[in-house]
Amino acid sequence: MTNNERVVIGGVDTHRDVHVAAVIDDRGKILDTSSFDTTSSGYRQLLRWLRSYGELQKVGVEGTGSYGAGLYRHLFDEGVKVVEVNRANRQLRRRRGKSDTVDAEAAARSALNGEATVVPKTHDSIVESIRALRVAFTSARNSRTRVALQIRDLIVTAPARLRADLEPLSTAQRVTRCARFRPGSSDDPREATKLALRVLARRYEALSEEMVELGSVLDELTYKANPALRSARGVGADVAAILLVAAGDNPERLRNESAFAALCGVSPVQASSGLTTRHRLNRSGNRQANNALWRIAVVRITHDEETKVYAARRLSEGKTKREIVRCLKRHIAREIFVHLTNPAVVPVGTDLRAERNAAKISLTTASHELGTYPLRISRLERGIDHDREFAEQYRAWLEQQRAA
Repeated sequence: MTNNERVVIGGVDTHRDVHVAAVIDDRGKILDTSSFDTTSSGYRQLLRWLRSYGELQKVGVEGTGSYGAGLYRHLFDEGVKVVEVNRANRQLRRRRGKSDTVDAEAAARSALNGEATVVPKTHDSIVESIRALRVAFTSARNSRTRVALQIRDLIVTAPARLRADLEPLSTAQRVTRCARFRPGSSDDPREATKLALRVLARRYEALSEEMVELGSVLDELTYKANPALRSARGVGADVAAILLVAAGDNPERLRNESAFAALCGVSPVQASSGLTTRHRLNRSGNRQANNALWRIAVVRITHDEETKVYAARRLSEGKTKREIVRCLKRHIAREIFVHLTNPAVVPVGTDLRAERNAAKISLTTASHELGTYPLRISRLERGIDHDREFAEQYRAWLEQQRAA
């Protein structure tokens, strides 16, 4: 068989400086292995090398979200089908050992036998911007928490008079007070402690400013990326960012809502054996996405009447609160999947304000008729808050008023 007639599959074990590639035919015979630099020219050489052995069917790449991101983008732009390969099976590694060529060959075989079927994230749209900004936002948030704890601990061990002044205050009050300190000589422990507290307090304020700046940008981008998701009950900017990043720039790669539930770790897992038939909790998946679904569930149990009724009914059936939250998370995953893959059109706030002005209805009148506060309607009209259910209710009421 000539190279032009042969169908080949590639596998790549990715690293920071060098990618190791293997090529096999459609019967699983290893043809060759080689190494390539992690540069643009290296990516071109790797692709030419794979195609020199025959018609390239697909390539299995390990680590498309980290070291293999650049290679994946190059292969995707060249029209090559790429599947993401997980780390090699541990039992297989114990038997065959560990090397880059072995991992590359294992990646190719995973692509050949259908074990690797996941389409990688493209990392080329607004969701990638959200991911990068959220890295900075969470870093600032975590750092601010550590600073607040350090301020608390310094106050605990501070001289008695300083401790008596600061200990009763809240964190915000402590920061405001400490940021205005004018310490004297650092030889005195009290003055040295005041200097340390001032530095930490000003760092806390700087991190807070970063969070405000990044939070406003994330709020704008998440609504721009998926207004339907932001309009869902209990979904704020942070939760929306987590779910959008988990699904990726190309959520259509998710086969169905069950696959998305498994991705978020909320799908029940079979744990049956012999005469025992049962399911257990799924402890895998994206734990940040799992936490985002938990946050939505908690908000709805607390504030949503329909969810409160459901929770009360399940409690009467003997379910625990933890089990009810798990059931809600599975239901919410189904709803979120629809918003991610087929988002509905959400009423735009400025359109609602235009309709209200055209009907010559004041904010006070509208809020009284809808049983809410004028500020809620104002924030909806200005695009600050995104509540799809209330927006639809508001639009329907405005249409009735104009028709009358």
